[in-house]
Amino acid sequence: MDPYEVLRRPILTEKSSFQSDNLHRYTFEVDVRANKHQIRDAVEQIFNVQVTAVNVMNIRGKRRRWGRILGRTKDWKKAIVTLAPGQSIQFFEGV
Repeated sequence: MDPYEVLRRPILTEKSSFQSDNLHRYTFEVDVRANKHQIRDAVEQIFNVQVTAVNVMNIRGKRRRWGRILGRTKDWKKAIVTLAPGQSIQFFEGV
């Protein structure tokens, strides 16, 4: 799988901003088929950093209502990537 297919988008919330500033952890939405090894390789190739740990969570879609129609949003996968001390991803700086 191509590294740019593995990482879908960064997740920018207050919690993820705190983790990126203080703990060197960055949060991404990733492809549901990706595993920890593929996520590690993708982050290392794209951002040229050293990854020490990858934590993955499967997020279930929420129930939504459009008028009389009941539905669900898609299930997705979230990855929290921990970098080596002293390294950072410039994409997240100043956000």
